[in-house]
Amino acid sequence: MSGPDLVRGNVIDRLLQDRGDALVIAGLGSPVWDLASSDHRPENFYLWGGMGCAVSMGLGCALAQSKRKVWVITGDGEALMGVGSFATVALQRPSNLAVIVLDNEHYGETGMQPTATRQGTDLAAMALGAGIPTTMMVTSEADVERLADALATGPLPLVAVVKVQSSKPRPVLPPRDGVYLKNRFRQAVLGATNAMQPR
Repeated sequence: MSGPDLVRGNVIDRLLQDRGDALVIAGLGSPVWDLASSDHRPENFYLWGGMGCAVSMGLGCALAQSKRKVWVITGDGEALMGVGSFATVALQRPSNLAVIVLDNEHYGETGMQPTATRQGTDLAAMALGAGIPTTMMVTSEADVERLADALATGPLPLVAVVKVQSSKPRPVLPPRDGVYLKNRFRQAVLGATNAMQPR
């Protein structure tokens, strides 16, 4: 059985070409490296810890910043751990949130053990079952282009599962200091004057 053809770095490079001013939350591990290597900027929040929290963090950000698009870029292992967040996204229906799951069917940070998606678990179907009306399974370059168009034109919320090779991400490591990353992100979103004020 052959694996996916898509290369994670190439997919991220293509999608981020049309990012605009979207805020991006990267789930822990390889998605952090993917985002940092492709488009490192203060409007990125790198989730180094908190496995399973990327979608819920993205939802909170989308609700708080309703005039800006918010993208969550995460992996299949992280998404499986926080899969209940799909139900909350469905209930809130934020019209500015997209979740992009890079599914290499492995836990890349702990030794490449297979995840449930390798045995047939379908995260796009789980998101649809949770009530998110727009989901995609991305397996080809043509699908990547469809996803890029969907990110630009909607409708959102959207969950897209991108089947990628199990190759290593590009080893670009952004800062790991959580306080620094939080303050940098707040300043980028709220401006220098408001960034340090309690909300």
